[in-house]
Amino acid sequence: MVNLSVIVPFYNVQSYAPEAIRSLRANAREDIEFILVDDCSTDDTPEILAEAERDLPGAVLVRHERNGGLATARNTGLDASRGRHLTFLDGDDWLAPGYYPRLLAAIEELGCDFVRTDHVSCTARARTLARVPHGRRGVVTDPRAAILPADRTTSVDYAYAWAGVYHRRLLDEGLLHFTHGLRTAEDRPWIWRLHREAKSFAVVGLMGVYYRRGVASSLTQIGDVRQLDFIRAFDQVVEETARDRDAEVLLPKAVRTYCAIISHHLTSGRFERRVARELRARSAAALRRLPDDVLAGALDSMDLERASRLRRLRRRPALLRKEQGPREAQEAQEAQETQEAKRAQEQAA
Repeated sequence: MVNLSVIVPFYNVQSYAPEAIRSLRANAREDIEFILVDDCSTDDTPEILAEAERDLPGAVLVRHERNGGLATARNTGLDASRGRHLTFLDGDDWLAPGYYPRLLAAIEELGCDFVRTDHVSCTARARTLARVPHGRRGVVTDPRAAILPADRTTSVDYAYAWAGVYHRRLLDEGLLHFTHGLRTAEDRPWIWRLHREAKSFAVVGLMGVYYRRGVASSLTQIGDVRQLDFIRAFDQVVEETARDRDAEVLLPKAVRTYCAIISHHLTSGRFERRVARELRARSAAALRRLPDDVLAGALDSMDLERASRLRRLRRRPALLRKEQGPREAQEAQEAQETQEAKRAQEQAA
């Protein structure tokens, strides 16, 4: 019997895959399977995985004929899984020895739908402990109750699929698959759905996943249009939360988080000029789609700088004037935003 299925997508991570696989070997057990999903890598990753299929106990190799992104690769692994419990790892991260047996023992002892864990964030040589933002540890509770308050970071904001373990009944109930094709923020609709619809969860003080940040090939480091999938992801969060039986109390949290993420991307400085223009246009449209009253409450609860930025963006014209070229229209828009910023500062003073 397979007690745990570990789903590990890989895409062009030849520099990091050997360490990930070594850490899987240090967690191998007869009742654990490792589903290695090659998302159509074009470097030496396929050869590394072929060797792992031969040498890693419990390894199952699945290959994509075309690149589908992390969400799709995880779904492929879920469909191939046989375990009573499931978890994830990214192909450029790694594990502490013996972590998975301890993780299994935690969920079996607690008997809940899913368990969330801390992790170690790694940037170059720096190591930082990242804790689940939830106060009660080792106590089974209702995940819906861990969504609020709206103006504070909570468990639903800790959107790392690999930081935990999940009972197979969640897969059978349709709660573990990711939105097909999402290239970034794929964990956001997923973690919101878990917190709204699963019946029980717990947080434990177990640390064993090492999350590698700052990888040059990671989408979080690449300022191309794929990063804008966060808009599609949060549109889904808002749409599904609006249909929830407790939408009146949960939707302000979803909208406020969406606003905070938009503001973060607007000021990140990572996007090339063309993508930055598209980011502003798509973000303005997203803000206009949000319920007026809920959006107003969310902006009122944010600091003045971010709220003013988002209010200006929401007033942005939906289409550039036909008589202006893109550069002229952009310069005019930036001039308008500068004037509005001055007015907001004068009013605040």
